[in-house]
Amino acid sequence: MVVSPRRKESPTEPFKRALAQATRSIAGSESLEIVYGPEPPALEGQTVRLPEPPRAPTRKDIAVIRGHADMLALMASCHNAEIHSRLAPATGMARNVFEAVENARVEAIGANRMYGMAQNLAAKTEDEYSNVNFENTSERSEAPLDVALALLVRERLTGLGPPAKAQPVVDIWRALIEQQAGRVLDELESVLDDQQSFGSLLRNVLTALNLTDELLEGQQEASGQADPNRDEGTPEGSEEGDNSESAEASGESESFDADGDEATEAQDFADADLFDSDGEGMERPTSDQPWRPDMSVLDSPEAFGYKVFTSAHDESIAAEDLCEQEELERLRTFLDKHLQNLQGAVARLANRLQRRLLAQQNRAWQFDLDEGLLDGARLSRIVIDPMHPLSFKWEQEMDFRDTVVTLLLDNSGSMRGRPIMVAACCADMLARTMERCGVKVEILGFTTRAWKGGVAREEWLAAGKPQDPGRLNDLRHIIYKSADTPWRRARRNLGLMMREGLLKENIDGEAVAWAYKRLLARAEQRRILMVISDGAPVDDSTLSVNSGSYLERHLRQVIKEIESKSAVQLVAIGIGHDVTRYYRRAVTITDAEELAGALTDKLAELFDEQGTADKRRRPRPPRRPLGQLH
Repeated sequence: MVVSPRRKESPTEPFKRALAQATRSIAGSESLEIVYGPEPPALEGQTVRLPEPPRAPTRKDIAVIRGHADMLALMASCHNAEIHSRLAPATGMARNVFEAVENARVEAIGANRMYGMAQNLAAKTEDEYSNVNFENTSERSEAPLDVALALLVRERLTGLGPPAKAQPVVDIWRALIEQQAGRVLDELESVLDDQQSFGSLLRNVLTALNLTDELLEGQQEASGQADPNRDEGTPEGSEEGDNSESAEASGESESFDADGDEATEAQDFADADLFDSDGEGMERPTSDQPWRPDMSVLDSPEAFGYKVFTSAHDESIAAEDLCEQEELERLRTFLDKHLQNLQGAVARLANRLQRRLLAQQNRAWQFDLDEGLLDGARLSRIVIDPMHPLSFKWEQEMDFRDTVVTLLLDNSGSMRGRPIMVAACCADMLARTMERCGVKVEILGFTTRAWKGGVAREEWLAAGKPQDPGRLNDLRHIIYKSADTPWRRARRNLGLMMREGLLKENIDGEAVAWAYKRLLARAEQRRILMVISDGAPVDDSTLSVNSGSYLERHLRQVIKEIESKSAVQLVAIGIGHDVTRYYRRAVTITDAEELAGALTDKLAELFDEQGTADKRRRPRPPRRPLGQLH
C-alpha cells in the first residue's frame, strides 16, 4: 500500500488554529467560524473575519491580529445588536460618535478583565492610527470628533492614554468635551457592563455636546417616557408646527430611520408632491397672464420649499488648490501603497469594460446583400452564377456617440477608511480605462467645509436665529479631475481623499444639481452621471432647525427633475445604503470591495443599451444600379 505524503502546512497554521480556539472561547460560542483574508476585520453573523498573518510574523504582527480577534470576540459576547439599533442615532456624526464609543466600551470590558488582552487591544489601536496624519491638525473642523471622544472614553474606562499619532485630535477636543459633558462621562464607568444604561448615558453625552436636539423614538421606548399626547410629527419644544408648510404636511418632521421605514418614506413622498417638478401644490398663473415654462427645482429651489440661509461661504474648488503639491504627492503614494492588492481586481474589471467599449467602436460588415461592394469571398459563386443576387457586402461604422461620464463621490465622514480608499482607486482605474476608449471622465466630490454649520451657522446665530433658515452649512464641492484634463495630470489629486479632516458632512441634493449643471455645459452627445454614496444626506446643523426630511426631500426633487426631464443618464451606487428608494437606476452593495464590479457592470449595461438602440436605428445601404458595382 502506498501512503501519500502528508501535505506540509504553512508555518502560520498552528497560530491560526490556536487563535481561532481562543476567539471562540472568549466569544462563548463554539459555532463561531474564523476566516482569514485580505479584507478588513469584521464580525458578520457567526463569522469572524481576521487579517491573513504574514508568513514570518513579527511580535507586533501577532499582537495586532490577536487584538482584532479579541475585539471581535468581545463584540460577539458583550454587544447586543438589538439594543444598539434601538438607542443609536439614525445617521450623521451623532451615530458615528455613538458607534465609536460603544466599541470603546466593549474593548474596555476585556482590557479591564485580562491584562494580556489589554496589551493586544492596545497594539491594535496603535496600528489603526499608525498611518493617519493628525500631526498638523490644529482646528476642530479638521479633527474627527468621534475619534477624540472614543479615545477619551477609552482613557477613562481603562486608564490607557491615546496613541501618539492621535494625541493632537484628543488635545483639540478635550477641554470642550470635559466642560460640556465631563460630569456625564464620569458616570459611564459605573454602567460599563450594562449596554442599555451605558447607551442611555451616552445619549446624554451627545445632547450635552449639541450633537442631537431630540430623542429618537427608540430611546423613548427604552426609557418608557414617551408622551402619548405629543404630536409625532413635531419635535418636543419645536416651533415649526406653527408654519403653514408643517400644517399642510403633519408628518414632515419625521426622518428616515436606518432601515428606510416605509411609513415615513410614504410621508416624505407626500411632502415632495407638495413641491414636485410638475408644479402641483403651487399657485399657477391665471389665464390672462403670459405663458411661462414650468419652474425647475434646479433653477429655483426656493419655489419648491428648499432654502439656503447663505451661500457666501460655499466653494467649488480644484483639488490642487486645497493642498500643497508635495502633500498631494505623499497622499497619492499612500493611496497606491495601501491599494496594491485591490488594483489587480479593479484592473481586470476595467480591461473587461474596455474590451466591450472598443468592440462597439469597431467597424462592421453586412454580407449577402443584393447590392453594395463585391464580396471577394463569394467569387466562386459569381463564376458559377454571375447573376446571383446575394454576392455583395456593405461596410458600416458603429454610431458610437461622443460620451462624457461624471463620477460624483460622497466625501462625508462615514466614508472614512476603506470605503473612500476603494472609491478613489476605482475612480482612478475607471478614468484611465475610459480615456483609452475615447470617453471623457470627470471626477467630483462633495462635502462641507466644517462640522455642524461653520460660518453659515455663526451668522444665523448672530442674526438672532430667524425661523426656517434652510440649509445652515458651507458647501465644499471638489473637482478632482475635469473632463478635459488628462488622467496623468490629475492622478495626484485623487490622493486628496486620504487627507484627514477633509471628509465631513454630506448635502446630496445640491451636489447632484451641481454635477448635473456641469454636465449640461458639455458638448458631448451623451452624458452619464454616476453618484457613489454610503448614506442619506446628513447635516446636523441644518436638520436641527428644519424638518428631519428636509435634505432628503430636496434630493428626491432633484433626482425626479433629472430623471424625468433631462437627457442625462443618472445612476447611483450605494455602499451599505439602499439608494434604490431615491434613484430609478441604482444598485446597492454591502461592501466597498464590490464597488469596482458595480461600477463596471453599470457602465457596461448603459453602453450595451446604447449599442442595441444603435443597431435598431442602423440604416440600410443606399441602393445603387447594378452597373455601378465596385
